[in-house]
Amino acid sequence: MPPVVDARNLYSETGPTHLSAAVQGDLERIYVPNLRSNDVSVIDPATMKVVDTFKVGRSPQHVIPSWDLRTLWVANNAERHGDGSLTPIDPRTGKPGPNVTVDDPYNMYFTPDGKSAIVVAEARHRLDFRDPHTMAMQYAIEVPQCGGINHADFSIDGRYVLFTCEFDGSVAKIDLVNRKVLGYLKLSMPSTRFREGVDPTAPGATEICSAKKGMPQDIRSSPDGKRFYIADMDADGVHVVDGDNLKEIGFVPAGIGTHGLYPSRDGKYLYIASRGTHRIHGKRKGPGSVAVLDFATGKIVANWPVPGGGSPDMGNVSADGKWLWLSGRYDDVVYRIDTKTGDMQKVKVGGEPHGLTVWPQPGRYSLGHTGNLR
Repeated sequence: MPPVVDARNLYSETGPTHLSAAVQGDLERIYVPNLRSNDVSVIDPATMKVVDTFKVGRSPQHVIPSWDLRTLWVANNAERHGDGSLTPIDPRTGKPGPNVTVDDPYNMYFTPDGKSAIVVAEARHRLDFRDPHTMAMQYAIEVPQCGGINHADFSIDGRYVLFTCEFDGSVAKIDLVNRKVLGYLKLSMPSTRFREGVDPTAPGATEICSAKKGMPQDIRSSPDGKRFYIADMDADGVHVVDGDNLKEIGFVPAGIGTHGLYPSRDGKYLYIASRGTHRIHGKRKGPGSVAVLDFATGKIVANWPVPGGGSPDMGNVSADGKWLWLSGRYDDVVYRIDTKTGDMQKVKVGGEPHGLTVWPQPGRYSLGHTGNLR
């Protein structure tokens, strides 16, 4: 694994001035996988217009930068139809290549040493470690107690990874050195949460939380690697977990249907996207929002509701750090959000946009997802 440059900030190499030579000449684009229309919308951020749309495999979920930053992979998990695939995109041209057949690729990550792609076979309760270029199978780790295994982040030393278990309300800790499951942590639910379909800022917006387990989604490390923040759609906030000891140490309310997590380019803040619903299939124009957490204090310092309602889901931050790009999952749009003011603009895309990526992004290498770079 490339050495950590600043132990106080593992995001130190993802600042605006740290674009790798590997991405020189790549097009500035936003790649948006549309789950229901089985295609990718390509946005030119300079014009805020869709400049290309191309078909991929069935049910594209995320667009994932490769460890070496040379390929963007579209994960088409086919939603239990059995014809899952990965579609490579050349970031220099913005054009797709032929699909590679892969079993159930809901999401994909890369080992910190770059030797393996980790295909998250959600329906199989399994992690498939594959050659990062050819996608030939290397080995697999079964994770039987992790229903809905989907999102992940890695320890600061790269020795272990935490995966969220969406349908079990827990996280799984995987030893990457010895290739085994180290344990599971059931996440605690808060005493109250936001009422479904209600403006979170309105009086009486909260209710007693009767849910017995959460629905954990995205996960990101604190800059010093000592804590993991885990978004939970049913808990309406982020769990704070000590990864080394696999212990929950806190909870921060954020918004209804908390889902996606993205650190700022300076590593000071965490942008928290909330879909506006506890339901997997939500309605249009719900009370979606974006909260901003200060890593230093662990407190929410800003909250930006979507004007007129919406469903912020997944995405990433522009290379210069000025814009947060997020898919509007139930509204068939993409949001461009000013990271200073929270002002939002929208771009119409295909059916049910999900894990979009912004490209290029600064960093030395990619750990996967929509751009977990270090």
